[in-house]
Amino acid sequence: MTVNIITVGKLKEKYWRDACEEYLKRLSPFGKISVTELAEARLPAEPTDGETANALAQEAKSMERYLSAKNTVNIAMCIEGDELDSVSLAKKLEKYSVGGCSTINFFVGSSFGLDDSVKEKCSMRLSMSPMTFPHQLARVMLLEQLYRAFSINANTKYHK
Repeated sequence: MTVNIITVGKLKEKYWRDACEEYLKRLSPFGKISVTELAEARLPAEPTDGETANALAQEAKSMERYLSAKNTVNIAMCIEGDELDSVSLAKKLEKYSVGGCSTINFFVGSSFGLDDSVKEKCSMRLSMSPMTFPHQLARVMLLEQLYRAFSINANTKYHK
């Protein structure tokens, strides 16, 4: 299975990059896992609603090519998405794999989220929590949960 995390923005702090690299290393035995960082649209310090909408639309355009691949499940990471526990996420990933899906794309937007056009093209919306987390931490959390899900499905001792 191939898992792609398509995210807006780069991780600036070394500790976030280090955490992501650690989980990517741990995930490597389970399949091809990649993180693609797309450019974040520039916004003023206090953007208007229109400026924010235009920025989200611009970011959505850069995601379009990832949304149309065959045998791919697209999942939007957004606050209004379904909240799953780790075992349920593991079951969902296993169901996709057994069902013939060769690739899963997770879409992580900027600090302003994802454009509705991206969410509409995704077959699932997933939320980490109703709490708000730093954008950079969300990527680390997603990688950790993917590692946990694959570990659950492989019956390893990581998940307790």
